Amino acid sequence: MDLPDPQQLIAQIKDARARTLTLIRGLDDRQLMGPRLPVVNPLRWEIGHAAYFHEYWVLRHHFGEAPTRPDVDRLFDSIRIAHDSRWDLPLPTLDDTLAYMDDVQRRVCTHLEQGGTEPRRDYLVQYAVFHEDMHTEAFTYTRQTLAYPPPEIGRPRDRAWTAGGLAGDAEIPGGLFQLGASPDGAFAFDNEKWAHPMEVAPFRIARAAVSNAEFAAFVEDGGYRRREYWDEDGWRWREATGLEHPVYWRPGSDGWERRRFDRWEPLPPDAAVIHVSWYEARAWCRWAGRRLPTELEWEVAAAGEPAANGTQLAPVKRRYPWGEAAPDPSRANLDGGALDTLDVGALPAGDSAFGCRQMLGNAWEWTDTVFAPYPGFTPDMYQDYSQPLFGQTRVLRGGAWATRSRLIRNTWRNYYGPERNDVFAGFRTCAADR
Repeated sequence: MDLPDPQQLIAQIKDARARTLTLIRGLDDRQLMGPRLPVVNPLRWEIGHAAYFHEYWVLRHHFGEAPTRPDVDRLFDSIRIAHDSRWDLPLPTLDDTLAYMDDVQRRVCTHLEQGGTEPRRDYLVQYAVFHEDMHTEAFTYTRQTLAYPPPEIGRPRDRAWTAGGLAGDAEIPGGLFQLGASPDGAFAFDNEKWAHPMEVAPFRIARAAVSNAEFAAFVEDGGYRRREYWDEDGWRWREATGLEHPVYWRPGSDGWERRRFDRWEPLPPDAAVIHVSWYEARAWCRWAGRRLPTELEWEVAAAGEPAANGTQLAPVKRRYPWGEAAPDPSRANLDGGALDTLDVGALPAGDSAFGCRQMLGNAWEWTDTVFAPYPGFTPDMYQDYSQPLFGQTRVLRGGAWATRSRLIRNTWRNYYGPERNDVFAGFRTCAADR
């Protein structure tokens, strides 16, 4: 497996931990516990859990070391501790939790410094870094959910990010496509394994994600009150929530406003809409006469290339929409970006071979596909990463502005329940004709 060398892994560990600490900076004891909600964890528990993952898999599972403290499994093991019980645990103080995190990091880094390349160790370290990266995105949307101040991440706004909309569909030819990750040595999670041939019919997919202004037109046309746009489960969800617009929107004196962390701001019309559920995305599609792409269609549009004759798919596949080069700020809004989604017309350097923009970064994109295993699925060592959610969640693709760039690629699969409107999720659509 092609993994970073030990010094690169040490740098990743320190970078992930620095992001974790930045995301809790400025929060008091009350905020670090927060209310008991089904969509968030108490942050003081969650930061300890992120370090525990390094301890459990690298120090204990690989090196056979004893637990750091006798109660550590009862405190931070997410598998054995029910979600709602995490607020009731006898958690260490913040200072003690930070000391535990620092101790685990120091010991893992010492092992990396003392040995050369060890494939199994390095795989587990990489997995633990990516696990913490996923949690730092969760820390970020927790701050949004709980209306905490914005975290000190991201970059100053760039004029290039204010680029307006991007209309039109990309025409995607049909053909045979290898869906999933290739066993070529690059790291992949179990639910990406392995690439398998799938036949896809020609389709048309939007070059850009749906913008705030486009979604607002649905709201203003009474979309949340018109039963015909919602499926049965979606309508029940809408009635239960009482929503008449996206959860963080409100009407203002000069148009729509949205809450971004702890402040209300004018809704940026051309930025990609986020914080909408799968149900809301599907309702918008019915209103607009469109549909969500399947997971297969999404990956074809992101990773595929047209054959020379333009009427079929070429037998090649890109790691990123633009090619093989790693993500950078000119191509994708990742790593904190502007603490927000950009205009859907921004970052043309990140276009796919078919001209689809921002397929990585900016906003996670709902697909119409139920999360399920690929043929021959075998769980990795962390057996509860994927399989408990098969059949219960919907697939999202592409990453959001808070996603770490080292984590994301065209084959990466995310999955949430269709009711989730707290995460950084939006959508793009396909023409309804197949």
